[in-house]
Amino acid sequence: MAKLSLLLFSLFIIVASAIINGSAAVEKVGIYELKKGDLSVKLTNWGATIVSVFLPDKYGKMGDIVLGYDSVNDYKNDTSYIGSIVGRVANRIGGAQFTLNGVHYKLIPNEGKNMLHGGPVGFSDVVWKVNKYKKDGYAPSIVFAYDSYDGEEGFPGALRVTVTYTLYPGNRLTVRMKAKALNKATPVNLAQHTYWNLGNHNSGDILSEQVQIFASHYTPVDSQLIPTGKFATVKGTPYDFLKPHTVGSRINKLENGYDINYVIDGVDGKLKKAAVVKDKKSGRVMELFTNQAGVQFYTANFLKDVKGKGGYVYEPHGALCLETQAFPDSVNHPNFPSTIVYPGKEYKHVMVFKFSISS
Repeated sequence: MAKLSLLLFSLFIIVASAIINGSAAVEKVGIYELKKGDLSVKLTNWGATIVSVFLPDKYGKMGDIVLGYDSVNDYKNDTSYIGSIVGRVANRIGGAQFTLNGVHYKLIPNEGKNMLHGGPVGFSDVVWKVNKYKKDGYAPSIVFAYDSYDGEEGFPGALRVTVTYTLYPGNRLTVRMKAKALNKATPVNLAQHTYWNLGNHNSGDILSEQVQIFASHYTPVDSQLIPTGKFATVKGTPYDFLKPHTVGSRINKLENGYDINYVIDGVDGKLKKAAVVKDKKSGRVMELFTNQAGVQFYTANFLKDVKGKGGYVYEPHGALCLETQAFPDSVNHPNFPSTIVYPGKEYKHVMVFKFSISS
């Protein structure tokens, strides 16, 4: 109820701002489909969210491999960030505060005293404008845009954000996130928060799915999942996915499951392979490439009794997330790569999902 009240208040502010600026137009919330070959993706401009991803399995049977809901209204009440773009700063900011250029900023906490995924009303809970929509052709695509105002959730400066989803031949889905600081320096760290289950969204848990993560180190966290600022080797720990392992092979060594940021090997701003997921039963394979330094591996530890598509109820470990990103709480750790975007500079984040079939 608190999240819903904050959401309604935020929407009021957005509409009021539009009226003050001479436009009372409110963007319509809809569902948009992209289709290329065997790959079909549906999206909504509520939260710039992936609603469904349909792919055939090794027997040729089509299936939806992402968790989600039957209606847009269900996404408006979602508290798990299912399928959405999260920001202005994804993941956690310790104490919901930071200092930039000598100014101390207090943000709006929404996970105890900390901020998670941009605050109570982050980018996952706003209506994005549809700038372009090309549903077919060589590379079907859609461009969502959102103007974040100065002071939104406590962040400094106005920010212009776009997210482009494109399908390419060879069953490839590309996500391009861009942001421009318009008048003040501000932290930016966007993430795509889709919950994947390659066996189908209603096939049960993902503990038998095989995962490989190309990261030799991770960023340890405290009891509130805030990074300590240190780096640790994955060697000899349940976090070691340098060679493929099933998700469930060592998950019982962790309190709830996986929810940790990996330091991707060799990332220098260019596109690198971050992870591979395989589902033996369906034969589906997903490879993930990114230009970001980190990837959050999350095994849906806190999903519980969530009524999803077709009435199917999602439970813990019913999916996995691979959220490429900058390191969490970077604004409070000078030794982490900076997430600050200055006016005149542009934030660029690329993800490429390549789907295939393995016998």
